[in-house]
This record gives sequence, C-alpha cells and structure tokens, in this order.
Amino acid sequence: MTLPLVLLLLVGGITILLAFFLWKARYTRIVRRETLQRSLAVTAGKVFEQLVPYLPGFPFNPKDARFLGSPVDFVVFDGLNDEAGDVKRVVFVEVKTGAADLSPRERRVRDAVREARVEWLELRLPPPVDPDLGPPSPR
Repeated sequence: MTLPLVLLLLVGGITILLAFFLWKARYTRIVRRETLQRSLAVTAGKVFEQLVPYLPGFPFNPKDARFLGSPVDFVVFDGLNDEAGDVKRVVFVEVKTGAADLSPRERRVRDAVREARVEWLELRLPPPVDPDLGPPSPR
C-alpha cells in the first residue's frame, strides 16, 4: 500500500467518525428536548387536573370533589358540603382534554361503575397494642 492511499483511508475514517459524533450529538439534543417538552406537558396536565373543580363550568361544588389522580381523577360526593349534608350521589370524574381517549384501566373502571359493580366496605381495625400494657382487655 502506498503512503497516499493510507493517508486517504485515514482521513476518510476520521471524517466518518467526526460525522457520526456530530450526528449523535444533534440526535441526543433533539431527543432530550422532546423528552423535556413531553415531561412539561404531563406535569402541566396533572396540575390542570387538580384545578378543574375550581374552574367555571365544573358541575359540582368543588368542596365535594376529592382528587385521586388514578385510575380516575376525582370522586365527587354530590351534596356533601350543602347545608343538610345529604349526599345525592357519588360521581367518578375523569378529566380529558382535546381528543384524548380513556386508557384501558379507565375504561374498566367506567364499565364497573356503569354496571353497578360498586360496593361499600367498612373496615374496622383493632386498637393499637401498647407494648407496656399488653393487649387490650376484652369488653
């Protein structure tokens, strides 16, 4: 192999490496920017969801709404904070913007509510045990 051919191959290899590293740096910058924009949009959406009960057009008393976030955004105890405090109904509320669809989990919750597969469970826990006194005495 002659010296000019070796130099040509060496310069070509270096050029290809430089082009690759420039492409990689540009691509990484674009991916990071897109990821940051998506993250900001998700964060803004989560903040907006929590403010919905205080916006005009929310059909319930904001004091009746309890934010869950997942799998639905709110549970509304309609009438809980009225003077009489009579709860007329319990409403599950999912906030969506634009053309966003329900997720599969959200659809399953919606279907369970629509099919009246909703129950009440009152869970009573035993009183805590004081290590110095032992278990509570039976009454």
